[in-house]
Amino acid sequence: MCVLCGELVMNVHWTDQKTHDLEYGNTGAAGDILRDIRRDRLKRVSYANEILFYYGLKLVEWNGIKYVLSDKKGNQKIIGDLGGLWPEAQKLCGDRIDPLDLGLLSYLQASNQ
Repeated sequence: MCVLCGELVMNVHWTDQKTHDLEYGNTGAAGDILRDIRRDRLKRVSYANEILFYYGLKLVEWNGIKYVLSDKKGNQKIIGDLGGLWPEAQKLCGDRIDPLDLGLLSYLQASNQ
């Protein structure tokens, strides 16, 4: 097995576990399973972006295996899984990302109305 395939199969972050189990434990149509996996990953990216936009960052899903985090200056980081997202986001924006920050909470509330 090549290094890339070994990493994809062996290192499944808990946020992808449900979709990983669907992919490898289900005998359904491959297209349906892949569509569900992709949909779930894109939902997680959308939720993360609600917070990241406040800090001037953006996350995109990359080819079903990685994520790309970028700032408004064009700096980018490749993220292996959502577990590594928040530390890298803090480094990239140069600020502490606090889910209880009153400014962030106000921003989220205003953006969801």
